[in-house]
Amino acid sequence: MLSSLYPLARAQLFRMDAEDAHHLTLRALRAAGRTGLAKLLAPHVPDLPRTVMGIAFRNPVGLAAGLDKDGGAIDGLAALGFGFIEVGTVTPRPQPGNPRPRIFRLPEASAIINRMGFNNSGVDQFVENVRAARYKGPLGLNIGKNADTPIERAVDDYLYCLERVYPFASYVTINISSPNTKNLRQLQGADELDALIGALKDKQQRLADLHGKLVPLALKIAPDLDDEQIESIAHTLLRHRVEGVIATNTTLSRAAVTGLTHAEESGGLSGKPVFDASNQVIAKLRKHLGDAVAIIGVGGIASGEDAVAKIAAGASLVQLYTGFIYRGPTLVGECVDAIAHAHAPVI
Repeated sequence: MLSSLYPLARAQLFRMDAEDAHHLTLRALRAAGRTGLAKLLAPHVPDLPRTVMGIAFRNPVGLAAGLDKDGGAIDGLAALGFGFIEVGTVTPRPQPGNPRPRIFRLPEASAIINRMGFNNSGVDQFVENVRAARYKGPLGLNIGKNADTPIERAVDDYLYCLERVYPFASYVTINISSPNTKNLRQLQGADELDALIGALKDKQQRLADLHGKLVPLALKIAPDLDDEQIESIAHTLLRHRVEGVIATNTTLSRAAVTGLTHAEESGGLSGKPVFDASNQVIAKLRKHLGDAVAIIGVGGIASGEDAVAKIAAGASLVQLYTGFIYRGPTLVGECVDAIAHAHAPVI
């Protein structure tokens, strides 16, 4: 049903301001989740079980963070066939994010530029929303820092959020790679990352003892990294025994969209233009990590073939975001089917 409805809905949504369309879609998903309508309309997606980071996934195709920052539409999203859902990024305190307009579509490139800036209602409201969801599948909770927290005190924000979300998460994502919070990507530097991950892993162990379960951590990194930076990050992940890495976030590069309307807007570029860069980071990470750390591949997946390429590059799981906005829910099943028939090795 949704396969035929979504192109019509998208045509209407794409006539609207991008952020207004985003909020309208979330409201519809929340309503569909509450009423059960989402399950009635959603396409059937076959099971393709995977166990990654000690978590059992119904299938290896998930929703990336950013679509549902406050975790208010989890049930509606889960009904669309995703093997896992990731919500956030959430910060300790509510914040409005950057001024509007801050989302721009580049349809010629199947891309989006956003400079949202971690707009969210704060971790207390986020936890309430997560607790209210009926969804029982794998749920990733993505955490960040408030914009006005000095970068030298960023660890405090991450530790606070980790403690708050830990009991409700299947895994927790540490987002240090958004280009829309000033200086955030500095945390990818060797010394900064070592200190941050060391503190978070120590906190993870103490929370595991308290709650009687070990919730894996996954680090989300940028595509705009050179080989030396990728190797350094990989060694930090191995040294601290981090369970996962998400590759990648949005890119600052505009090489693939030069001359297109909105191409010069500031912010992170997502969609097809980031596909190759993301795959290269995944392949380089896998070379350094072996099978010791799970890789979740995200960036530019717009077809089942793209999802297979992510797995072939070294990803254990994949996530959709911009491709999902352009293609709709049918992309989920298409990716699951393609991975099932590709016989690509999954690490």
